[in-house]
Amino acid sequence: MNPKLVILDRDGVINRDSDAYVKSLEEFQPYPWAIEAIARLCRHGWRVAVATNQSGIARGYFDRATLEAMHRRLNALVQAAGGHIEHIAVCPHGPDDGCACRKPLPGLLTEIRHSLDLPSLAGSWMVGDSLRDIEAGRAAGCRVALVRSGKGTRTLETHAEVLADVPVHDDLAAFVEALLNSDSPLAR
Repeated sequence: MNPKLVILDRDGVINRDSDAYVKSLEEFQPYPWAIEAIARLCRHGWRVAVATNQSGIARGYFDRATLEAMHRRLNALVQAAGGHIEHIAVCPHGPDDGCACRKPLPGLLTEIRHSLDLPSLAGSWMVGDSLRDIEAGRAAGCRVALVRSGKGTRTLETHAEVLADVPVHDDLAAFVEALLNSDSPLAR
């Protein structure tokens, strides 16, 4: 069964990323093409969810209320474009906290599967800009794709061998175009 689900990483895929973390509502700058791409997926019967590591919370750079404000803004922009994000799964932990949710572990994707009441994630997509996104997607049984936006180009250069079989797209809009165009293979 294909659940027609696309799971997205947030920073670098949906919004501008920052090596200094996206710490405030002012720093949270969604890409206009990403908002439209999410809405386009929804108009074509795809469900959309987000799986995002947010270790800035554990590091004390911002709090949950700030993160929730960013996600309220994201949801409002997507809804205004005619789409809907069904679930946003967040790992607030740091890299050394030993949690089960931080990507590359599949915990966030498992949370999404349970939240959407799906028997599995087989046939769904995980789209990210980092190796950890791809590893989490593979561990959860998803098909995976990398975007060059955010840290994607750097990821591709650093991990080319590991990503040799992963479809690569310039950004989320290009991924969605390939996914929705049956004549266009999801390929490099």
